[in-house]
Amino acid sequence: MKEINQQFDVAHHFVSVLEQDDSMSPGIAAIKTLLMVLEKTKFDTVQELHSTIQSAVRAMRDTDKPMTSVVSGTELFSRFITLAKFDDKTMDEVRDIMLRRGKMFLTKLLESRNVIAKQAIAFINDGCRILTHARSRTVREALILAAQHNKRFHVFITHSAPECGSPNGTISDGQQMATELEKAGIECTIILDASVGYVMETVDMVLVGSEGVVESGGIINRIGTVTMAICAKEMKKPFYVLVESFKFCRLYPLNQRDLPDDYKYRKSDLTNKAKAHPMVDYTAPGYITLLFTDLGILAPSAVSDELIKLYL
Repeated sequence: MKEINQQFDVAHHFVSVLEQDDSMSPGIAAIKTLLMVLEKTKFDTVQELHSTIQSAVRAMRDTDKPMTSVVSGTELFSRFITLAKFDDKTMDEVRDIMLRRGKMFLTKLLESRNVIAKQAIAFINDGCRILTHARSRTVREALILAAQHNKRFHVFITHSAPECGSPNGTISDGQQMATELEKAGIECTIILDASVGYVMETVDMVLVGSEGVVESGGIINRIGTVTMAICAKEMKKPFYVLVESFKFCRLYPLNQRDLPDDYKYRKSDLTNKAKAHPMVDYTAPGYITLLFTDLGILAPSAVSDELIKLYL
């Protein structure tokens, strides 16, 4: 394996990209980091290139950032950039081809949220009441786009525990989401996570984002999502998930225990999981009405077919 340029710290670059752009998903930041690795590293063989990419992914997984979209995004990135034929190419030409394909892949992903938002606004009607969980960048973009189309609605946002809303951790994700939506002229109410059942009967739909979509069509998302989904199912409210296709991952959990530990916990908490709180939970496909993705609007049962297409 070729050593990555001594001056380039993969983990530091990955974390700094996320800190510089608060609206960026960890998966997108990971792909941008891998592109930087390709630019800064010389290779003698394709195998060395693969080994270096895997080493960079491991370095990013050693950080305390959410890992679900990092794993799925980097797997798809590696798959996409190696689809070209390299038989008659020099290594410099191979590297240039991979960089070009990687940048093309990133450009397509950066358009995903806008595609999803355009699909979702058709389901948002004037006067409707929407419940969402914590802070999803994809949901935020869809709601702001709906407001720009002169739709008037009210959003209930779960408070969610302080985690990454601010550098000092005093502002919750729900508060940050409310601030961003109110700036766009959207009426918001922040509610306690424990009051989801109380509020559910007054809303028309639930919109949530997702950190990952598994093969069954279920989702991995911020802790508390499964509670919201169960309440929505019981009260017959549609539960919609807005998620980019690069978050589709090759996992098939049947329950919460089946989720990998590095998806559920921060890296720094893995040594003492008994006292750590999981960051995400798993919501089974039976609780999900539809998934709005850049591949189209999907029923949960269609996810496995789309995963096969992505990895063919």
